[in-house]
Amino acid sequence: MQFIPIPRDGGVWAPGVTLPVVMSVITPTVQMYERRGYLEPWIGYLAIEGGRCAGTCSFTSPPLEGVVEIAYFTFPDFERRGIATCMAQRLISIAQERDPSVKIIAHTLMKENASTHILRKLGFVNTGAVHHPKDGNIWEWSYEQKINPA
Repeated sequence: MQFIPIPRDGGVWAPGVTLPVVMSVITPTVQMYERRGYLEPWIGYLAIEGGRCAGTCSFTSPPLEGVVEIAYFTFPDFERRGIATCMAQRLISIAQERDPSVKIIAHTLMKENASTHILRKLGFVNTGAVHHPKDGNIWEWSYEQKINPA
């Protein structure tokens, strides 16, 4: 799987890759940069599989007070193929390589689903409910495994 950084201006360079659906992801990512800052490698990435964009993953901002949040999304045609797991692993690796002391977190809806399964498999633990201004009460997950998952 290839990971292509989404630059500050959203001008993704991906020769030979079909990106028609991707603008629905790139525009909000650029807007996130405007709100939360743009600092590589704490940015968004496109996951490319077989010449098509399979999903997107990102850090929701550069680390704040030693904490960074990861997020990922797989397009429906690519679900149930391990792509979300691969994207989350890649973000964990980037974070650990850049700053091994950073705490990595993720948020999910307060119900068991594919994402909660992925997070557990990768070494995250559910640390309880937190309130999100837009989504209401959600679960927060903390990465506890300090080695890069294989």
